[in-house]
Amino acid sequence: MKIIEGFQKAKTLLSRRTPQRSPGNDEQEQVVRQIVNDVRVRGDAALFDYTEKFDHVKLTRLEVDKKQIGRAYRDIDRELLAALKLAAERIAAFHTEQKKKLLRESTAAKLGWLVRPLERVGVHVPGFTAPLPSSLLMTSIPARVAGVEEVILVTPPQSNGTVSPITLAAAKIAGVDRVFSVGGAQAIAALAFGTESIPAVDKVCGPGNIFVTLAKKMVYGVVGIDGLYGPSEVIIIADDTANAAYVAADLLAQAEHGSLASAIMITNSRKIADGVNREIEKQLKTLTRRAIAAESLEKQGLIAVVSNVDEAIELANLYAPEHLCLVVASAASYINKVRNAGCLFVGENSIEALVDYVAGPSHVLPTGGTARFGSPLNILDFIKLISLVKTDETDIKQLGKAASVIARAEGLDAHARAVEKRFEDKGQGGS
Repeated sequence: MKIIEGFQKAKTLLSRRTPQRSPGNDEQEQVVRQIVNDVRVRGDAALFDYTEKFDHVKLTRLEVDKKQIGRAYRDIDRELLAALKLAAERIAAFHTEQKKKLLRESTAAKLGWLVRPLERVGVHVPGFTAPLPSSLLMTSIPARVAGVEEVILVTPPQSNGTVSPITLAAAKIAGVDRVFSVGGAQAIAALAFGTESIPAVDKVCGPGNIFVTLAKKMVYGVVGIDGLYGPSEVIIIADDTANAAYVAADLLAQAEHGSLASAIMITNSRKIADGVNREIEKQLKTLTRRAIAAESLEKQGLIAVVSNVDEAIELANLYAPEHLCLVVASAASYINKVRNAGCLFVGENSIEALVDYVAGPSHVLPTGGTARFGSPLNILDFIKLISLVKTDETDIKQLGKAASVIARAEGLDAHARAVEKRFEDKGQGGS
């Protein structure tokens, strides 16, 4: 990877405050808009047509039979099944603890709030060239823990016309209610508007390609969405105590996501910078996806050498990465200095790949600098708050005059009269 030296040069390269173009180009937006509108108007017929056009599969039904799901669960490799169950247990445990700490109603006082789970959530899981059961677990299980009544899965069929058995087994483990064999922008539109087969949902979650991202953007407002996700990214902050082989392995794990993935290291040690580069060259030769990883590191990767760890953290906060790894001495002492990151990994044994699969927190994280204001997919994504008001005559007497004064200042006489009417009826006159 290229090495740059100096805080100011690194700051210029890692700043993402300049205006960025929305996802997709005009042609892609036009295609997705046509798909979304077509599904809204024609429903299932459009889904069958687009599945044949894009996935080259001619379906006769969209919903996957529960017997097929059960068969996939029974036939899946036992070691993989055990691993998926372990991941599911840990994801559920983490989000159950979140629920205990974060979701508490307040109904006893005059002013409070109610906590209500969403009724129905749709989860999109891509097919790509391989199944992605981890993404299914990471989105469906937090919804289940939050109390969502119904979870709907949409995922594209394989070339043989069936959904991957691994995906179906993961759906059963996660407690998904219904599975539909359709993916892409057309699946997002179906979840938003509903079709003859697929029920409309309250929120759409899950990853996908640029067409899925654009579709989510277009249906937002009709339904909620979890976020708009771009290429994956990591910043590793390392000092001279870091193991160069471990750091290189973690950077390569990020780079193999795709040519647009960003693997970045910031260090205060030129020795570590050179050591990591040597390790990358060595380890790259052994990877199955070495061409993809090499392209990612060439186009998106870099190593920045700065004066100290504090400068490195300042750069990381500026970049607001999806993943931020602190591989430095006394790593925990820097936690309070981190302001912007999707997930923070403390110490060399806090491995990003564990969170990708089995640690517990959802691996669905803000990308593209949105960690400045966004959060990982979590229990709060699947609930809503309803404000609760139980004011009485005493409150009207104490607050009513101020309310009517502000209402009249805004030119909303009816608002003022709604309060003043109580004064008249009670003979209070306000205070």
